[in-house]
Amino acid sequence: MISQPSRYCTVELQALPSRIGQVRRIVSAQLRYWHLDPLIDQAALGVTELLTNVHRHAQPDKVCTVEIELLLDRLTVSVHDHDPRLPEVRDAEPFETCGRGLAMVAAVSESWGVRPRGDSGKVVWFTLPAPTSAVAMPSTYPAYGVTASDPFADLDAGPLTDGHAPGHAPARSAVVG
Repeated sequence: MISQPSRYCTVELQALPSRIGQVRRIVSAQLRYWHLDPLIDQAALGVTELLTNVHRHAQPDKVCTVEIELLLDRLTVSVHDHDPRLPEVRDAEPFETCGRGLAMVAAVSESWGVRPRGDSGKVVWFTLPAPTSAVAMPSTYPAYGVTASDPFADLDAGPLTDGHAPGHAPARSAVVG
């Protein structure tokens, strides 16, 4: 029996247009389950933009992992793909229809960034402040020095073999295929 709600969720998928909508619904449902309803629109928009970037730009494949995690007062949403190339961040003109994804992520999030993972690809992440009512709920995972500026700062020990932070096992996971 699970005595406390999970605070970590991971979804592996091929970043195809039909799958992106499914993952958006999974993220929304998980945030509802965690009583983080005020964050659903921002998280869904951010994850959609990051997955669209994987679909459009990632090589050699479109396989990626979406992770959402609530630590302390911060929700972190991250997408890991296998392409080691870092995204180009540029200023888009007001009426451009492409190249605005990361600007939108920056606009709706508290912080965001990119973390290279060597030959295994990269992680693009963003954070959202969690409402105090959700923070009051007990967490099943300890904090590992996560900051708003870079939630992966303490993970510089090299690539993780299972793709999870130390001491973290996915409480809920799904493979969308």
